[in-house]
Amino acid sequence: MRMDYSRIRLKETEWPEIGIPAGLPVPEPTVAELGERLIRCRRLMAASGLTHLVVYGDKEHFANLMYLTHFDPRFEEALLIINEGDSPLILVGNECEGHLNASPLHRQGKLRHERFQSFSLMGQPRDKSRPLKVIFQGEGMSKDSKVGCVGWKYFTGIEFDHPEQVIEIPSFIVDILRSICGYANVLNSNDLLMSPRYGLRSRCSVQEIVFFEYSNMMGSEGMKNLLKNFRADVPDFELLQEYRYTGYPLSCHIGMKSSGNQHISLSSAMGTLIKRGEPCSTSIAYWGSNICRAGWVAENEEDLPQQAKAYVQDFAAPYFQACAIWYEKLRLGTTGQVLQEIIDVCLPFSDFGVYLNPGHLIHYDEWMHSPVYRNSTDEICSGMYMQVDIIPRSPRYGSCRMEEGVIIADRMLQKSLKEQYPEVYARCMRRRDFMITELGFDLPEEVLPLSNMPAIVPPFFLNHFFAILVAFSNLFVVRS
Repeated sequence: MRMDYSRIRLKETEWPEIGIPAGLPVPEPTVAELGERLIRCRRLMAASGLTHLVVYGDKEHFANLMYLTHFDPRFEEALLIINEGDSPLILVGNECEGHLNASPLHRQGKLRHERFQSFSLMGQPRDKSRPLKVIFQGEGMSKDSKVGCVGWKYFTGIEFDHPEQVIEIPSFIVDILRSICGYANVLNSNDLLMSPRYGLRSRCSVQEIVFFEYSNMMGSEGMKNLLKNFRADVPDFELLQEYRYTGYPLSCHIGMKSSGNQHISLSSAMGTLIKRGEPCSTSIAYWGSNICRAGWVAENEEDLPQQAKAYVQDFAAPYFQACAIWYEKLRLGTTGQVLQEIIDVCLPFSDFGVYLNPGHLIHYDEWMHSPVYRNSTDEICSGMYMQVDIIPRSPRYGSCRMEEGVIIADRMLQKSLKEQYPEVYARCMRRRDFMITELGFDLPEEVLPLSNMPAIVPPFFLNHFFAILVAFSNLFVVRS
């Protein structure tokens, strides 16, 4: 099946000017919010027959620990121990002990801590810690305990015979747990936080929505400034200064794939010149968002190489229309299979090369899980934070992208957001209005766009006045 893209027209309009309110600090979860997360975590533990949960974190794999405590390890590792009754205990190394005040729970005396110096870097003092086995036993672990381990991923029967016993956190932790509790009583429990169907992080609270909107605003305002000031014949290092990086932590490296590194996927800037007439993709991912755009270093079709002259008509327009249809089906109760089939049909793999899941869950980490895959019966639910991450690839046309985050919210969740944070709700409504009235999207009422450049796809990076906008079978051009 092939789509009909013969009806194409052009339109000029303004990009939305939403911005970030001056003096607005990064939203932080309250002690009550974190306490509720721990209550729900213990409920899932009990339902799974677990007496304890150990949550591992390091600089790369911090999101589950951050969700439960609002603490992220720096330089070192950390381990949170949750039992059935006491306040949680967190183990940190020498340098992270002072960073614990980042956690509202710790500041309020609701998070116990202990220095475990084996988490410290080599050469630092290691003579003032209790053995890990003694610590675990002190938290009530015994041969009668059942312990769940949480790190950053869980596995399936496709990969291993007994995936529930395959644990990805460091073996020195798992080995000691199994020596105390028995091999079969130590399990991979990442699903409690990460499953698309029931994981704690797959359903966002109002406070999480507020934070994720802030993160998307930071990233999208940076992307808008970069596109407005994009230029050729300068080093990629110089160009990326236009992101106006705020200093907030990143969930992955800032990306810039251009003239000097076209052969390297996921590449960072390398100090090479940006050249006219070549494809380019770039992204910035603060904790809680990822804003990415892909197009050409060109002012118009005349700057494209001969083989790519039809980029807009044969690649960018079909891509945008497929995304518009995908958005139309992003409704409560839609299964992941439906969203997958839209991309499979509208963007044939032979021409567009979409390999990874077309859409996934995002949180503090850039990719948490995805309900979107072939034969998926996972349903789109209220509270899901979806990344619009549909990645076409072509040796002729390069790529095209509108990557950013949206929240799925039923009327009750939207009502709560409007009552508690009316300014956040109002900004989401302005973005919805732009997508509907200016871009022609048939946007479901449960979709709340978080980016300040919602669904804007610029084909030509040297002309920031233009963006590809496809609604149904029409092609629009937007003036910024």
